[in-house]
Amino acid sequence: MSKARRIVILGSTGSIGTGALSVVEAAPDDFDVVGLSAYRNTELLAEQAERFRADRVVFGDADTTADVALPGGVEALSGAEGLDALASDPSVDVVVNALVGASGLGPAMAAVRAGHQLAIANKESLVAAGELITALATVTGSELVPVDSEHSAIFRCLRGVHHDEVEGITLTASGGPLRDAHASTLETATIEDVLKHPTWEMGAKVTVDSATMFNKGLEVLEAHWLFGLGFDRIEVVVHRESVVHSLVRLKDGSQLAHLGDPDMRVPIQYAMYYPDPPTVSFGGRTLSEFGALHFEPLEESRYPCFGLALEAGRRGGTAPAVAATADECAVDAFVTRRLPFGGIAAVIERTLERTSSGAAESLEAIRAAETEAAAVASELIRELNT
Repeated sequence: MSKARRIVILGSTGSIGTGALSVVEAAPDDFDVVGLSAYRNTELLAEQAERFRADRVVFGDADTTADVALPGGVEALSGAEGLDALASDPSVDVVVNALVGASGLGPAMAAVRAGHQLAIANKESLVAAGELITALATVTGSELVPVDSEHSAIFRCLRGVHHDEVEGITLTASGGPLRDAHASTLETATIEDVLKHPTWEMGAKVTVDSATMFNKGLEVLEAHWLFGLGFDRIEVVVHRESVVHSLVRLKDGSQLAHLGDPDMRVPIQYAMYYPDPPTVSFGGRTLSEFGALHFEPLEESRYPCFGLALEAGRRGGTAPAVAATADECAVDAFVTRRLPFGGIAAVIERTLERTSSGAAESLEAIRAAETEAAAVASELIRELNT
């Protein structure tokens, strides 16, 4: 690169955010950290701001700003307005959106509206507002570069492939932490069981979504918008080793696959450098060292949340935002032991039934659907708790 890229990392204290900062640390001359954000882990945010000489930070909760000692000269913002301001900063080259859940939607729109390159790790933004975001990106020239390992793999495999050659894509799934649990025990799985992911190190929300496979359903929706493919051209297979990150199926019967160790720094780095080539190696085994690789069909009956995500995607409009919001509420209730694991699917299904869904024609319409869904889901959680 001819000059350092000015970068913003939203959600810098989470697993994706810290991975992005490890990329900066490995190649400090290539990046200039303009801003960082966090919701709860404010002490770590202050440490990151000092270590990476950030100009601005955003606290998710405005009440925390007075209690945190920031390095001199660092500007502190807060809340949704602060996130939008950081994401749309005209001096920025790349925005890494590593926020969790619906909080990532507004900043994603702000970054795209500003014409920035958006490295997307927040799948909910495309799930809820894929049509709005992709249409806006076409107008502003913003580039959407996926960070999820599966979508990054597809993105890389598609470079140099003519659109008319593509038959479809295959997303791989580890199967999650409950992949070998007996079906009779799934309803009562504990938080301790669920947080033991076999191949990836992720935050609690993403790990629970991996256990229910709701995340894989959302990834299908995300792929639909990123790559312009119908749902019938996107398949999912279980691949326990998490070495083949995804595949592109071509019309001549061949397939292109992207392989690598399950290390999120690889797709994070790719998105941060794109379209320039990454400069840092994070290891990697030879093909013989990977050994045997296995692929299995996804048993949808084990993962009702996967089917619910696809159902919402096919319904379209604000239904995906409703499903994602219901999941967010249900996962929080499970993590805080207010809902059994089996209750997550029930909350999503019933929230979709009880919440009106319309056209996702504006950010306001999506926000209204999310607000209604959160209220319905919260009431359902209370009902299931009694």
